[in-house]
Amino acid sequence: QVQLVESGGGSVQAGGSLRLSCAASGSIYRSYCMGWFRQAPGKEREGVAAIDSAGTTIYADSVKGRFTISKDNAENTLYLQMNSLKPEDTAMYYCAATPTPWELVFLLTPGVFTNWGQGTQVTVSS
Repeated sequence: QVQLVESGGGSVQAGGSLRLSCAASGSIYRSYCMGWFRQAPGKEREGVAAIDSAGTTIYADSVKGRFTISKDNAENTLYLQMNSLKPEDTAMYYCAATPTPWELVFLLTPGVFTNWGQGTQVTVSS
């Protein structure tokens, strides 16, 4: 059973930083593509950042230059470093994984991911 467990969410003021973590089952971590998604109330889930099995990354335009996705293979953990946070970044953030080696351009699409965590809330106040 693939398991993904997010942590690190919280409440911060605009301009602040948070680091989200996603602990993944060891058997899937190295070969899977992984991503971070977010969903605000009343809005669709959207891709934030993703990383393929080779370590290549892709970001949504709205977070480029502010967010960094990375993974620690030794710790089986995916991270999302979020800097210069804005109120519009407020959402539930989800970690996701897929065993399919999708091309990078597809990895910001929620539908290509098969495994999801339960989410961690990020709230940014102005």
